Amino acid sequence: MPPILPTINACFNLAATVCLLLGYRAMKREEYKLHGKLMQTAFAFSAAFLVGYVYFHFFAGAEDRKYEGPSWLKLPYFAMLISHIVLAVVNLPLILVTLARGRRRERDAHKRIARFAFPIWLYVSVTGVLIYLILYVWNPGGVQ
Repeated sequence: MPPILPTINACFNLAATVCLLLGYRAMKREEYKLHGKLMQTAFAFSAAFLVGYVYFHFFAGAEDRKYEGPSWLKLPYFAMLISHIVLAVVNLPLILVTLARGRRRERDAHKRIARFAFPIWLYVSVTGVLIYLILYVWNPGGVQ
């Protein structure tokens, strides 16, 4: 059975993904109030993930996981992992600015940055779940 904190963190990422997709749909339907609430909820789930991730890796004495899947999947896995990490760092300020512009009802400025922030945020949330599945569900013996 996977450790509880990585499982909870994966659930936070999954919940953020669902909120992002529903928020996008609400925006397309011009349900802007619902869109705002869903995007703020996605942010809360992503923030909870970040707190749990930092706690697990820096304060809980977590053991690092090692990829032990098929060798032919190692390169795609590491490409996904590296892109996930880089884009997560890059996207945090984009998300904060996008949310701030949305809250201030600066619609044009909000839309300009959201065009970049949304797909990156969605990618980071989805790959976060995939990384969890690869390391803890499909690769249960991967403790270094």
